[in-house]
Amino acid sequence: MKKLLLLTISLITLSFLSNTFAHDLKGAIASEDRDPKNTTRDIYRNPYKTLSFFKIKSDMTVVELNPGGGWYTEILANYIHYPGTLIAAQGSYYAENFKKKMNSNPMYGRVEIVGLNSNLAEANTVDLVMTFRNLHNWLGPQMNDIFKSTFIALKPGGLFGVVEHRAKPGTSMEMMKKSGYVTEEYAITVATKNGFELVAKSEINANPKDTKDHSKGVWTLPPRLRLGEQDRDKYIEIGESDRMTLLFRKPPVPFKL
Repeated sequence: MKKLLLLTISLITLSFLSNTFAHDLKGAIASEDRDPKNTTRDIYRNPYKTLSFFKIKSDMTVVELNPGGGWYTEILANYIHYPGTLIAAQGSYYAENFKKKMNSNPMYGRVEIVGLNSNLAEANTVDLVMTFRNLHNWLGPQMNDIFKSTFIALKPGGLFGVVEHRAKPGTSMEMMKKSGYVTEEYAITVATKNGFELVAKSEINANPKDTKDHSKGVWTLPPRLRLGEQDRDKYIEIGESDRMTLLFRKPPVPFKL
């Protein structure tokens, strides 16, 4: 009985210490573990407001789709704590550099890496899936497949958060592929086709200065600035792209695909 009592006290203490040292969301965003080059973009990417809009909690099982260089992963790995899990569904382009980043700091010890075109996780086990500025790379069948895998991996009632460069309504598929801007209509259509319900839209990441008619598409703007010194000050003044921020939900009642 005494041993059982001591074990119980130890578990409670460990749980308390874990919660004491865990960062809250603002703390994770302010953490010195982040690359200073990444923090300078907070003004455009609005991580606190965006992640709060996606209703993230530190004990969730979260999938980040195609984290690229790990801009958001730096925040998420700092924030997600046991029993939460962070799964990075990485595409091939950044795969090797991303693995090096994950091995660079013990903070990333609980990050699981899977392929972007995999099943992501066991069916009905994920609380939240998020993707940031990736839809333009998936236009067509791949986007449908990724949304389908996302739906299957999520628990009933699970959430799917999307941030993407926003095209003007009526923009053609050809122009979306060329410019890197995607219409809200297209994103919502693919999501609902795969069983999702649209929960809410937000203007957190909107930029009314972005005219979306740049010669090198969205990559004309920061951070890419593909035109180099040509009109550099003009594009820096515009800032990063106008973006849609959408939140979808997998219905609590099973949906047949």
